[in-house]
Amino acid sequence: MATYSAKPGEVPQRWFVVDAEGQVLGRLATRIARVLRGKHKVQFTPHVDTGDFVIVVNAEKVLLTGQKLDQKLYHRYSGHPGGLRSIPARQVLATDPERAIRQAVEGMLPKNLLSRKIRTKLKVYAGADHPHAAQKPEPLPESV
Repeated sequence: MATYSAKPGEVPQRWFVVDAEGQVLGRLATRIARVLRGKHKVQFTPHVDTGDFVIVVNAEKVLLTGQKLDQKLYHRYSGHPGGLRSIPARQVLATDPERAIRQAVEGMLPKNLLSRKIRTKLKVYAGADHPHAAQKPEPLPESV
């Protein structure tokens, strides 16, 4: 019996919406990365994009456990000597909460060309509103 391998465009892609309010950042990011990659589907194939779209709302209300609000640092490097900037998580969540979720999810994806395509399927919004109502997103089940 031959091994099944999904072809590009063969697996239908769905839209899911996730409310980040009151959820722990790392646990939320693992669920999102799993859905973006398509590992929750029977037809999962590592070298083909079989994942779904994920919309994250209320990114500003995500939780960090322990002392991470003050101890976790987000780094940005300009490429020039002395160009490393480090910002604590508390400040990132106050100014750009989408960045915290996006970086957590991207760190859990493979670093290759397919990952760059997968990253475009993640939509993160700080508030409760999103412009993707036409895609009829459904809530992401807890079992995924």
